[in-house]
Amino acid sequence: MTARAADRARYDRATAHLDAPLAIVDLEAFDANADDLVRRAGGKPVRVASKSVRCRHLLERVLAKDGFAGIMSFTLAESLWLARSGFEDILLAYPSADRARFAELAADPKLAAAVTVMIDDPAHLDLIDASRDGGTEVVRFCLELDTSLKLLGGRVRVGARRSPLYSPAQLAEMARTVARRPGFELVGIMAYEGHIAGVGDSVAGRPLRSRAVRLMQATARRELAERRAAVVRAVRAVAPGLEFVNGGGTGSVQTTAAEDAVTEIAAGSGLYVPRLFDNYTSFTGRPAALFAMPVVRRPGVGVVTVLGGGYPASGAPGPDRLPVPYLPEGLVYDPQEGPGEVQTPLLGSAADDLLIGDKVWFRHAKAGELCERFDELHLVEGDRVAATVPTYRGEGHTFL
Repeated sequence: MTARAADRARYDRATAHLDAPLAIVDLEAFDANADDLVRRAGGKPVRVASKSVRCRHLLERVLAKDGFAGIMSFTLAESLWLARSGFEDILLAYPSADRARFAELAADPKLAAAVTVMIDDPAHLDLIDASRDGGTEVVRFCLELDTSLKLLGGRVRVGARRSPLYSPAQLAEMARTVARRPGFELVGIMAYEGHIAGVGDSVAGRPLRSRAVRLMQATARRELAERRAAVVRAVRAVAPGLEFVNGGGTGSVQTTAAEDAVTEIAAGSGLYVPRLFDNYTSFTGRPAALFAMPVVRRPGVGVVTVLGGGYPASGAPGPDRLPVPYLPEGLVYDPQEGPGEVQTPLLGSAADDLLIGDKVWFRHAKAGELCERFDELHLVEGDRVAATVPTYRGEGHTFL
């Protein structure tokens, strides 16, 4: 029996009393992935990206481990909810225009102490001040550095379009702008190198593309390490009390951690290891989060149909954004239909061994987005469900 077949047997036994659709997290794999992130971080703390987890119970579990410290959140509403739930040191990774929540933040000493917000434009300061509604708490904030690689005088750009702050001079000037305004405290710098941390460099069947990605990433790492160090020096000259410099992501943990200027690493997808993280030479994780759909039809030889399953991930549309049939091994989509909103035909000889009501296990493409489809996660230990816990959605929260 292969390792995957053994996993399927365990998952089927653990969930035999449960009807699909359902989602699980294999705790042994989750914990092993967490330990690997800590090892790769080389002694620097790992801040957990909550958008890649979206389950308070699992956030608590990973933060209880040595080597993890703090949360990187994705909306201001989520940040305040987590702070009120007892989480501390929450870094909001994206600018917000949520005036009502800024009023809450500025009026509550506990929230203001726990949450750091992101800005990259003086207009963000104006919006926050206009939202205070009498609140006088100092707002902690972080500046984001644009990490994109610019070549040929800027005519070629590689990387996500995020912050407009690119050069040391621009970030230092922004720091000076804030220093002149009461009610704000600059405490950190963040830089997410998505073109390094979030792009696989070993794509099966694509050797030339893989080589090009590795070349691009090596160039980008050198350029960013030099620029990030210069940015930190420039900003510290204005704000010597800077508390942290956050960088990286699951795919770049060890290389980002090697930079002296970086004080902490951000990671989250590496806990669940969805299918987008299969194509990396820098690490190999264990799939920890899966979902199961029930067989509801047997249209013919070598074909079964499962209920639903059409859960595409965000990003540029393409086959890599789709979930993949994982267990039993050997099932593929019908190319004329793909994964469907209500039903999904699956082809392959393994289909002939499946009966109505059997489970087919899938891996999704992007980590936390699975939790937007399910109210709860069944936590599997060995061949039993040790606990069932709510996702954000199961607690009544869909922040985006």
